[in-house]
Amino acid sequence: MQFARELGASRSGIIETLDENGLQEPVLVRMLDYIIGLFESRGLGEDYYGYHNIHHELAVTYIVLLSACSKDNPSDLSDSDIKHLYAAALLHDFDPLKSVDKPHEKRVISFVSGDPQIVSMMEEAGISLPLVRALILRTTHPWRGEGRRRAQQQMAACFAAVDSTRDNRAMQEHYERLGHYLSVVDRVGGYALGDFAHSMELAKMNAHALAWSPSLIVRRSVGYFEDLLNNETEIFQMVMGSLPRAMRKNFFDTVLSFMHLRSREISIQADYTYDNLRLVPTIDAIETRRDPSFVSSLLSIFDELPRPLQFGRDTFKESVADPEVILNTLRLNDGRIIGFAKGGPLEHYTLSAEIRDSNFGLYNTVFLEPLALRMGYWGLGGGSKMRHLFVMQSYSKQFTYLTSFALRAVIQSRVGKERAEFVKKIDPERWDYYRIRL
Repeated sequence: MQFARELGASRSGIIETLDENGLQEPVLVRMLDYIIGLFESRGLGEDYYGYHNIHHELAVTYIVLLSACSKDNPSDLSDSDIKHLYAAALLHDFDPLKSVDKPHEKRVISFVSGDPQIVSMMEEAGISLPLVRALILRTTHPWRGEGRRRAQQQMAACFAAVDSTRDNRAMQEHYERLGHYLSVVDRVGGYALGDFAHSMELAKMNAHALAWSPSLIVRRSVGYFEDLLNNETEIFQMVMGSLPRAMRKNFFDTVLSFMHLRSREISIQADYTYDNLRLVPTIDAIETRRDPSFVSSLLSIFDELPRPLQFGRDTFKESVADPEVILNTLRLNDGRIIGFAKGGPLEHYTLSAEIRDSNFGLYNTVFLEPLALRMGYWGLGGGSKMRHLFVMQSYSKQFTYLTSFALRAVIQSRVGKERAEFVKKIDPERWDYYRIRL
């Protein structure tokens, strides 16, 4: 996320863009600071590992200002249009009752309408609250089916509440188009603000927060970009054409990189289907585990995990060489390592304060860290092979219980066949802590 902040998706970058374009009203900065404080106070700030956090909100706000104020934007937007887009961008994802990462537009609007400070600042800035609500409603994605129908009904009520749009179809269409424009900027988001490593981190954040299987990250990312390119052509080209060249390059480099990854995934799956590729779970000797090249290989796989699933990165090298740590690797038939399972006594780990494991301190429980597997090899059964081998290793060391984190649906599927039990359900990620008896 640091790279994005350096490029201007921050308080200072937004203020500088406002100043450069004559939007120097102090209330606009007060609104920015107030909303940043709201995100931080509700746990949606720096420490929230989800796509729809304060960084996304600032990225969308920064990009919409750059694009809307650009001389290359063909829409010739007024200062009033830009201020309405600014307020809507700042608030479009603020859902303080977040039960899943994807914001619920109705709750966003309810909160915005009920906050007297936001209402007061909008009035001072000459921004119409009903029209901001209409713009936020138009960011509903996907824009089809029942979600679209409900949003359009609510937008009609917003237009009816404002003199300039009541019974004025031309003005209603103008604000509908502004909302459509904001929805495309929303989806371009941070992908224009950094290199592919930055974009992959965003994709992993989105996948983790929405409880996707890792096997879906690349596939759904490609679908996401193809939808944007194929079904939003006019507005997308307007947004891209009005952004700096470096941002356009960042975005298209990201699209091409995800497509290349998807092509590689399909090639791997074909090799596996035609028996050209076999996955071999392996227990490595302690001498191998002390080899720097072995540790380096595992660390590069470990770094592909979402950050909340990376346990003990600072002591990773020492843990791999520790005889008390249980470890197995997944290799291809040519010997290359593509994954590993690692864990040890529960007492060796510091879990979040919300997790209270009654077995902690009894030394009867092994903790399995989240499985690590190279991108492209998820979904082929390798994770299951590593996990089953880890269970056997743990049983041989006379542990009574195994605990770990997994997607809620995966744990539920194990309740019957492995007598798995939920110890702590964690929302909005639905990446829960569970226990099985060995």
